[in-house]
Amino acid sequence: MGIVVIGAVFVDIKGYPEGNYIPAGRNAGRVEQIYGGVSRNVTEDIANCELRPTFVSLVDDSAIGGDVVRQLNNHKVNTRFVRQVPDGMGTWLAVFNHEGDVVASISKRPNLMPILDILEQNGEEIFADADGVVIEVDIEKSIVKKALSLAKQYGKPVYGVVANMSIGLERRDFLKEMDAFVCNKQEAGILFCTDYSRKTAEEMVDIVAQKVVQARIPRLIVTMGAEGAVYADMLGKEKGLCSARPVEVKDTTGAGDAFCAGVAVGLTYGKGLRDACEIGTHLAASVIVTSENVCPRFLPGELGLEMDVPD
Repeated sequence: MGIVVIGAVFVDIKGYPEGNYIPAGRNAGRVEQIYGGVSRNVTEDIANCELRPTFVSLVDDSAIGGDVVRQLNNHKVNTRFVRQVPDGMGTWLAVFNHEGDVVASISKRPNLMPILDILEQNGEEIFADADGVVIEVDIEKSIVKKALSLAKQYGKPVYGVVANMSIGLERRDFLKEMDAFVCNKQEAGILFCTDYSRKTAEEMVDIVAQKVVQARIPRLIVTMGAEGAVYADMLGKEKGLCSARPVEVKDTTGAGDAFCAGVAVGLTYGKGLRDACEIGTHLAASVIVTSENVCPRFLPGELGLEMDVPD
């Protein structure tokens, strides 16, 4: 069944200024609407590596929801466990500056509790043949708890991602049960109640190595934007900095999700933290230069994975 991804689908509404962005001013520009959400993006990015993921999620019971499913199917995502329900999708409104960075955003979250029903009804089928599991830690606690229980029952590795760290903070105990957790520097600051905004990547290496031991998180990867990503494991076997690739920035939206997808792919299929972060960096760079929130297609061999493309 490949990698299973559990989480939400969002409609992303993004505004871009024509010239220099003026805070609190009237900025002429363009507005785009695309399908997004951390888990949906991660799923599509994994699929673009020809790895046939399975998505467990919800979409609206509308033409828009049907279109989301069709697009995922076109990317060869297994959507058997995507359920159409009223108001099944969230909305993310974001404004970008002239450098491609988000300067303001508001999100409306969907009610994801029907996912719990999916796991209770189809958990054995979903988890028994999975290679690994990616889950948003900030979705409803009961869903995360059920997924972790099923993963433990069937011996599957779980990788955590986050869409809203303020909510994810309430799930921090779950991180001890996950094989790895990926977040950015700001989210790490929320998680550990510390401001890391002035810390360099080199300084963050030792900080992350210390925090994974204190928090009992098996493996932690913290993305640092243009500085790359730092990583460490709880046993002290791996820690370091994976430098970002120098690219011309078009749009940073989705780069973090692509990085998470690459890390999950690498760890699931036998890579260590360093090599998994290299795969994540490769996918993230491809998103940044395409002005889209999903990566181009890659064959597993192009990412250093010694495996055949699934049928």
